[in-house]
Amino acid sequence: MKNWQDDKRWSDRFIPEIKSILGLYLIGEPPLEEDAEHNTDLMVLKMDAVRIACRIRKHSYLANYGDEFTIRTYRPSGQKTELAKIIEGWGNYMFYGFSDIDQNCLSKWCLLDLNVFRLWLMRYMALNRGKLPSKEQNNVDNSSRFMAFQISNAPDEIVVAESSVLMKKIANERTQKMQWEGK
Repeated sequence: MKNWQDDKRWSDRFIPEIKSILGLYLIGEPPLEEDAEHNTDLMVLKMDAVRIACRIRKHSYLANYGDEFTIRTYRPSGQKTELAKIIEGWGNYMFYGFSDIDQNCLSKWCLLDLNVFRLWLMRYMALNRGKLPSKEQNNVDNSSRFMAFQISNAPDEIVVAESSVLMKKIANERTQKMQWEGK
């Protein structure tokens, strides 16, 4: 039976790529006055600790489960799960993605606002007598249980960024650059 360390080792291979993506959303360009007066070319958009949960699934799950994110709810070891930590208020964002076929890079991802998720979850539970908006399921290997949440059922504000929007932005910037250069 796998333990959480095995899962973490597998998903940690994507950390460098995740960090480069998050930099696009968590680091910004300051006003010109900052550069002129304070030697500042880039700014981290928040100085407090920003906690980001990262969850990467294998490519084989993308076709059937591309509109959902899963949160672990139980480990036989008794280890505190992601859902318990989120409900306790831990985590600002969740980076959720799918690997490519070769498991070398990400093929699809989204950055989710956990404060929006928490509020939605609590409201749902309040309106539905404590019931959660998803059913608990066993992992294929029975190493844990999880809940799958449909992104399309959550508030629109939950999605801070997603790969499809970034790809369109990059394509548009390339097109504009080519037009500028007269190509």
